[in-house]
Amino acid sequence: MSEQGQAPVNPRQPGREPVFLLPGDVTAVIGVLVAIHLASTLVLNQAGQLQLIFWFAFQPLRIIAGLDDISLAVPLIWTPFTHALLHAGWEHLLVNAAWLAIFATPVSRRYGAGPMLAIFFVSAAAGAALFAATTLYSGSYLIGASGGVAGLTGAACRFIFQPVIVAQHPETGERVIVGRRLASFGDLWRDNRARFFILIWVVLNAAVPLLPLVTGMQMAVAWQAHLGGFFAGILMVGLFERKAG
Repeated sequence: MSEQGQAPVNPRQPGREPVFLLPGDVTAVIGVLVAIHLASTLVLNQAGQLQLIFWFAFQPLRIIAGLDDISLAVPLIWTPFTHALLHAGWEHLLVNAAWLAIFATPVSRRYGAGPMLAIFFVSAAAGAALFAATTLYSGSYLIGASGGVAGLTGAACRFIFQPVIVAQHPETGERVIVGRRLASFGDLWRDNRARFFILIWVVLNAAVPLLPLVTGMQMAVAWQAHLGGFFAGILMVGLFERKAG
């Protein structure tokens, strides 16, 4: 009679790699963005999509309209945040999702899900504020996660370019990597890679309004949201840094 058993486990055999290399919270955010866009494109008809934009996109003109009818300004309570969950198309969504995966991952691993989400949504609101300051009477509306993603990019800039800190394990004496310190603003300017990255980011986004003069084509890129979100992320990430001692 034969017996069925399990093969012996080699203790040195490496563990199984996870299917998703992204942190769970980053994967969840991307999943929510995809689910919302799927629902808006496959479930809602054109009228429903217009209602979705009306109630959840950020529309600066509501600030002016609210002076005559306060009810028109009520969505300004949530739309500075909810606009980050909507996208104009699959290309728009995929670009933001890819950028989110790249820069939300180090922020999440350093600080956790709560701080990562706080930086994302506060930066989205900061981007909306700068968008409002430059488009108040234009009737334009803002959708897309790029302001929040830009904030995570700015937050990650504070540590991803810093040298790795190596310490000695107190028991084994082995040299172990303990992370990277958070750079001060002076450190960012003195570090060639960080300074170059930040300058390129600012110049490319600040140049967007000038592109129609060169190309003759209008660019539907909310550069204000990118810049506002980016600097919000740089500024607020220090609130979540672990204090030494």
